Amino acid sequence: MRKILAIGALALVLAASAAAPIAAYAANGAGGAAAEQSAALPAAVLSQGSTGGEVKEVQRRLKQWGYYQGAVDGIFGSGTREAVIYFQRKNGLQADGIVGKATYAALGMNDSYNVLNGQRPSNSSGQNYTSSDLYLMAKAIYAEGRGESYTGQVAIGAVILNRVKSPDFPNTVAGVIYQKGAFTAVDDGQINLEPNQTAYNAARDAMNGWDPTYGCLYYYNPAVATSAWIFERQTVTVIGKHVFAI
Repeated sequence: MRKILAIGALALVLAASAAAPIAAYAANGAGGAAAEQSAALPAAVLSQGSTGGEVKEVQRRLKQWGYYQGAVDGIFGSGTREAVIYFQRKNGLQADGIVGKATYAALGMNDSYNVLNGQRPSNSSGQNYTSSDLYLMAKAIYAEGRGESYTGQVAIGAVILNRVKSPDFPNTVAGVIYQKGAFTAVDDGQINLEPNQTAYNAARDAMNGWDPTYGCLYYYNPAVATSAWIFERQTVTVIGKHVFAI
């Protein structure tokens, strides 16, 4: 199973002040004034005492996943630090309570990671997804993975988008989801269930660039999979009941 990131990269950025911005986001070209305002927010290494929007987003994600019980207030206090350490330990990271490159990546905050790494924020894969794409993605995620963790649901969305980008699959969200035999939920009609808010959130996170599968094109539940060829695919990671493979 592939490690998330080399932890050693953190040493290069910890010398910077935790509260000082490392870089400013670049505007995304197609965005309007609101997008430009959002893109101007700085990314920084975060530690106890830091404040701001990035702290708030870290808190939101940690709370959503059950690591943090405090207020989502953008203030990096002792409770947030304990939650970060808990998350780091569970994900095989250096448990120092500091949010740098490796922790941003594990949290799926790809723009923050990219800015710390001296790159433009990813924002998305460059695709212009529509509200119909979002709705259909949410339906597929809910139908295929509503019993999985939030990360596991984002991972399903990521596989769909990885297929859209792959020359071996249809190049639209609808084409990938409705490709014959691709998803059990389409075959058995569960795709018609109405998605919940969690599925919508997972679809958005996947569309914004979070890929917990590291580029996988396939996933399956080994307890119920019936196609022998799927077991021959190279396993990259396991999230919940699903094996993700290339």
